[in-house]
Amino acid sequence: MWERTTSGELLATGSTGPAWRTDVTTVNGSDYILTTSCDTTKFTLNFLIIIIALVGVAGNAIVLWLLGFQMRRNAFSIYILNLAGADFLFLCFNAVHSIQVIISMYRSIFISGFFNVLFNFTYLAGLSMLSAISTERSLSALLPIWYRCRRPRHTSAAMCALLWTLSLILSALQAEACGTFFNGFAHGWCKRLDSIIFAWLIVLLVVLSGSSLALLLRVFCGSHRIAVTRLYVTIALTVLVFLLFGLSYGIYWFLLDWIEELYRVFPCNVFEISAFLSCVNSCANPIIYFLVGSIRHCRFQCQTPKVFLQRALQDVPEEEEGAERGSSRKSGELETV
Repeated sequence: MWERTTSGELLATGSTGPAWRTDVTTVNGSDYILTTSCDTTKFTLNFLIIIIALVGVAGNAIVLWLLGFQMRRNAFSIYILNLAGADFLFLCFNAVHSIQVIISMYRSIFISGFFNVLFNFTYLAGLSMLSAISTERSLSALLPIWYRCRRPRHTSAAMCALLWTLSLILSALQAEACGTFFNGFAHGWCKRLDSIIFAWLIVLLVVLSGSSLALLLRVFCGSHRIAVTRLYVTIALTVLVFLLFGLSYGIYWFLLDWIEELYRVFPCNVFEISAFLSCVNSCANPIIYFLVGSIRHCRFQCQTPKVFLQRALQDVPEEEEGAERGSSRKSGELETV
């Protein structure tokens, strides 16, 4: 029976015990050069993952603190809070795993396959939250009357809890079926669960792309256009960054791992490359929130991250936002007089 490790290697288990099979079986000539090049790339990518993960963990921790304890939550901020939580956990697990990988290059240590479950769980949760955010914003733009009057009050919290639970169940079942926890089920169950998770990923991507496209058309096309708000810019940039960077991890684990023959086509350290790009995506989300919140208000010495995050989640047009600030400033002046 073959099992896949987080480094993309195959682990054969049999009566004589486990045995590692690597892509390079000799250390002569070009094979030695290839091994040295792969080890150098592996060390560099894992070191960069640690650096980016630490920055992303700090950024997402600030978002979690502000949305969880310092700001009043609404329908969209609940999704952003859960997305930051998924990104925070994904970056933490990647940092710990990369530290272990670097240590294992110089000293023999055991790297648990349980990291597969943690990576898949947090990745699925993050993608699910992003799809839910985009869908919710599209519904609010396409069906404004229904959204304001008929939408259940606790939809966001219930949906987040459901998505977290579904992601955990799918990841745990795949790990059990493929032998991460114990001996696993039959090989057919592993393939079936891989197919189910891959289909779920496709559904999430279709929902994410479709809702984002519908919202884009609603903003720029048609006779009943809606004004661009900071919340729309925040969601659009977050989706764009995910498609550019975060999608690579899903392609690696749920397409290349599903079709094992494709490993021979791609170079070494494909996992490190996909993990690095996904860490860039998770690290970029807090930066997007604070940058969008600071647009046209570049007074960094006077403003706080809380103010920037509040502005990034505002769903009112720029003109109304300016009018509200002007009226509040005038009322403040009258009070002082």
